[in-house]
Amino acid sequence: MALILQNIAKHVALTPEEEALFLSKTTTQKHKAKSVLLHAGKVADSTYFVNSGILRSFTINDNIIEHVLHFACEGWWMGDMYSYISGKPGNLFIEVLEDAEIVTITKENHQELYKAIPKLERFFRILAENSLVTHQERLMDNLSLTAEERYEKFCKKYPTLIHKLPQKHIASYIGVTPEFFSKMKSRIHKKQ
Repeated sequence: MALILQNIAKHVALTPEEEALFLSKTTTQKHKAKSVLLHAGKVADSTYFVNSGILRSFTINDNIIEHVLHFACEGWWMGDMYSYISGKPGNLFIEVLEDAEIVTITKENHQELYKAIPKLERFFRILAENSLVTHQERLMDNLSLTAEERYEKFCKKYPTLIHKLPQKHIASYIGVTPEFFSKMKSRIHKKQ
């Protein structure tokens, strides 16, 4: 069974015919590291599921500083939901950090699948709700936790990524400069 079907099966049961229809509405491609799947300023017309590899979504501010919003590794979904839902140009870049195999679903095919397999609306609603909870938790963490506490939470959330990601991306995700992050990690290791 494809990884994406296992992901769906966690929340809804599809018949073999529904699985085949779902897969027929997706495309699977391999992407090299540093490939950009979505550029800021473009309308996001697809969402992505990671079969293998690592993606990151980020924005760049007026001072040319990157701010990482999310990472997605095997079995995770990613997209610029603001742009995807509103149909307006988005602010996010989605980049491949590690050679990846990505399943893509276009918005048009997504809508067709909702009509043909109504229970998929439940599945994607659950994903959206989980995403909303994660966003709110991250916002609250950024407002109330220290950088060290945010890093500890990052390590718990992404244990397999700690050694795979460049430190500058982890620093950006937790909201500190790479220099501060390096000093903070040194302090943490001295405590252990």
